[in-house]
Amino acid sequence: MRAIILSAGQGKRLLPLTRETPKCLLEVQEGISVLSHQLRTLAACGIREASVIVGFGADQVEDHLAGHPVPGMDVIACYNPFYALSDNLATVWLSRDQMTDDFLLMNGDTLFEVDVLRTLLASPDAPLTLTINIKDRYDDDDMKVSLSGSRLCAVGKTLRPEVVHGESIGLMYFRGSGVPAFRTALDGAIREPEALKLWYLSVVNGLTDSLDVQTANISGLWWGEVDSPEDLTEVRGGLRDRPVPGAPRSAATSVE
Repeated sequence: MRAIILSAGQGKRLLPLTRETPKCLLEVQEGISVLSHQLRTLAACGIREASVIVGFGADQVEDHLAGHPVPGMDVIACYNPFYALSDNLATVWLSRDQMTDDFLLMNGDTLFEVDVLRTLLASPDAPLTLTINIKDRYDDDDMKVSLSGSRLCAVGKTLRPEVVHGESIGLMYFRGSGVPAFRTALDGAIREPEALKLWYLSVVNGLTDSLDVQTANISGLWWGEVDSPEDLTEVRGGLRDRPVPGAPRSAATSVE
């Protein structure tokens, strides 16, 4: 199975840390970048192929991938020349040729423990499954979800509080009929005048009436995202005593 990782953005909210360094190359454990942690987690769950969509600092990311191979995993970089002009709908659309069989799609700033991915991979068969977290309150920046049982009814940042049941963590699993359905929806969405300003989850939101979009709840397991310096500090703290994915606990602080 292939994973598609969206790592084209600079991460302007992390400036000055990302003035010259892409967000995905920021260190989260000793010697371990955001991207390397993601790839190691994928490999630990048996994922053998990954496509990393790059943009800002593409040469740096490609050099990093070449210099830090993950055993047993084939990783390619795909360049998005429009990364500075668009939100991530265009990035996902540019990766559609990688969507041939069942695949995972994940944000380039989402990190999680191995059991999060194992939970998603073990979820009941569905065309599309979003990984969600449930908490006591949600802020304006959370990608909120509305559910009917485990089925997704809506996803977006502006859902009314009374219909919010959780948040998308930026990790999803496409299977069977969900693969061509998503590709077709992407091809339609990219033709809209406002396409460059849209998030790819707007396409997922538009599929909820015609596709059985399910959710996998990982509440209680560790995950984090790196959007701001505060997020980076929190993620580093959360990973401080955790083993590097795919390595024995004694190697948790080994330099990659």
